[in-house]
Amino acid sequence: MKVLIIEDDSGIVDSLNLLFKMRWPEVEFKITSKGETGLLAVEQWNPDLTVLDLGLPDIDGLEVLKRIRLFSLTPVIILTARGDEYDIVRGLELGADDYIVKPFKQLEFLARAKTVLRHQGIAPVDAVYAKGPFKLTPATHKLYFDNREIILTKSECIIFLKLLENANSVVTQGALSRVLWGDDLPESVEAIRVYISRIRQKIEQNDPELAYISTKPGIGYSLNLSR
Repeated sequence: MKVLIIEDDSGIVDSLNLLFKMRWPEVEFKITSKGETGLLAVEQWNPDLTVLDLGLPDIDGLEVLKRIRLFSLTPVIILTARGDEYDIVRGLELGADDYIVKPFKQLEFLARAKTVLRHQGIAPVDAVYAKGPFKLTPATHKLYFDNREIILTKSECIIFLKLLENANSVVTQGALSRVLWGDDLPESVEAIRVYISRIRQKIEQNDPELAYISTKPGIGYSLNLSR
């Protein structure tokens, strides 16, 4: 397994190194404190997981993430001291697979990393899920709808697959949280809301006639195919 760490705090790097080697002794690391070098490493090294700080000396980490998503679907965990709602929402909107605020709990970080990595294999390469006007290929994160090919992030793909499998029924926020993060981690209603909002934007493109996903306040979401 290959892990890229884009982080300028050597203490954090040492902690992550120890954590990953405890769980995956065979792990290979590439470490950089610069965003530009990190972008090059993602492109050339193709890591299985990228851990990204936001407070980098050369480029803001959110800009690094934005540029990564132009050419790569590598799983990205943001690990940062910036815990305000704007940064969290923005990070998820730009395609982060998880957002963890420093100081972090080591076992929780490891659990979240395991969950993100597990989602890399959410379906066989040739698996296709088709219902109504939607066709989803989870291995490539591609959704086909309305004569369009829509690229989803890994987390968006996991959520949409859950909605598609339970089409015309309400999927609770807790169920979506569990399929994303497992049973051992607290659910994040705000993160789920952001993912749903991004999926809606990609499907609807501001056309209310394409509003297939409905919200059940305080409960969850439904993909309505019998409209």
